[in-house]
Amino acid sequence: MKVGFVGLGAMGRPMAENLLRAGFPVAVWARRAQSAAPLEAAGAVLRPTPAALAADVDVVISMVTGSGDVEALVLGGEGLLAGLRPGAVHVDMSTIAPTTARALAARCSEKGVVFLDAPVSGGVAGAVNGTLAIMVGGDEGALEKVKPVLEAMGKTILRVGPSGAGQVAKACNQMIFVTAEQACAEALRLAAASGVDPARVREALLGGSAWSRALEGWGEKMVRRDFSGGVEARLHHKDFGILMDEAMRLGAPLPIAAQVWQQLDALMSNEWGRKDTSILLRVLERSGGVDSGEERM
Repeated sequence: MKVGFVGLGAMGRPMAENLLRAGFPVAVWARRAQSAAPLEAAGAVLRPTPAALAADVDVVISMVTGSGDVEALVLGGEGLLAGLRPGAVHVDMSTIAPTTARALAARCSEKGVVFLDAPVSGGVAGAVNGTLAIMVGGDEGALEKVKPVLEAMGKTILRVGPSGAGQVAKACNQMIFVTAEQACAEALRLAAASGVDPARVREALLGGSAWSRALEGWGEKMVRRDFSGGVEARLHHKDFGILMDEAMRLGAPLPIAAQVWQQLDALMSNEWGRKDTSILLRVLERSGGVDSGEERM
């Protein structure tokens, strides 16, 4: 299969590189030519517009930021839908609203194109190592058709249900994970306020029922006060906006998630959106009157 790829950021670039390593012919489009240069050097072909990209491939992968970005990419004047041929598949691996995924699937279907929403979990490390968890919503037959492409990027590929279901699963994933990060921040803040070494507390917790991936990875970042790298907090803030909008639309109460969303709002108001989400610890410190936080947990 010929593969088109759009979205060559921290996640998208290594995902596209894994497709090239797996032997797929890959074409790319990028708003900034320099973003595509490393992929061109690795063997990808650069196309001038999304429509031109779509016209020459069997499947398009997109990995961009939000709902509006995907809508513009698909429906714009030189967008993907202007070039995609009947029978082609568009796999959007961005994190967007379930309602947007369903609407785009309907628009694509009018042209005989299948739209799959297939958001991922695993972060940059998962993208680099090709071990992403891929949650898919949409047509089962189309998924089977493109599964060899997805297997070059992910370790776990699961169809959750019809269009939009992949995005619902991703919203649930983000809700659990970021809430766990907030719990880690609160536990380590309590330890420090009690005069107990947070590093030793974390070490003790890792051996018991409180173990979690959040405590192991992001708890360590909190202990080391390393708030760089990882997933930028602004993206988790965007994701919580999606899930809270969905909850409001459905009338589904999410009391704990709502409180975590408030902490993310505070994080953004402190202009820490480009930091790793482990900086939720600093939100607690600042609200508790710890100004610097550099010398204290």
